Amino acid sequence: MAGAAGDGPARPASGSPWIGVTTYHRERDGRSRFTLPDAYVEGIRRAGGEPVLLVPGAPAPASLLDRLDGLVMTGGGDLHPDTLGTTAHGHMYSMCEERDRFELALVRSALARSLPTLAICRGLQVLNVALGGDIHSHLPDEVGEEVAHRKSQTEPTDHPVQLEAGTALATLFGCEALPGVASWHHQAVRRLGEGLRPAAYATDGTVEALVLDGAAWLQAVQWHPELELESVQARLFRALVEQA
Repeated sequence: MAGAAGDGPARPASGSPWIGVTTYHRERDGRSRFTLPDAYVEGIRRAGGEPVLLVPGAPAPASLLDRLDGLVMTGGGDLHPDTLGTTAHGHMYSMCEERDRFELALVRSALARSLPTLAICRGLQVLNVALGGDIHSHLPDEVGEEVAHRKSQTEPTDHPVQLEAGTALATLFGCEALPGVASWHHQAVRRLGEGLRPAAYATDGTVEALVLDGAAWLQAVQWHPELELESVQARLFRALVEQA
């Protein structure tokens, strides 16, 4: 996939597949910057991929995928209520319409190209919205708090999930239940986007993973596999890089 001289950046000599990874929104707290937890980068590198950071604001997001072999849609702040067509909720945080527009365009283009894609937490929600679905503004309002999906806005927790038998996700993990996943969200899928089906659930009925009919390779999980790279969760990154 490397271009000719003068045709843009060349692939590293290692031949590692290039995996695009979305960054968080543009922060303006004294100095403007983009950030990303390094666990996403570590997950890709451990799996043998070369991470390429994709920052919001590109005028033609689709063109960024021309040289990439795979894509990771990361977690982070909430989708803006204007993006969702809903009213604001008091628990929403770190909203950024620039990031929303960028990632919606990016994931739609990735689907059109059949680019191997791993969507994590917010990334799953972006995927669902891109395909016409929507999300719960604040999950505890809908399902209560019997299952904690986060300790706080700044702290994850863990809970078990049930995998749908026969899905690629269940095959990847070699089981139909995970005793604990790293969970860090307060929003979740409500109405499914076109072609999407649940691939996992929490015990309170929250959709925890999605599968897309006809997709060449797509895994979308509501939990955070990058926080558990010493566990079976690393298989998600390895499978992405193998497909890439």
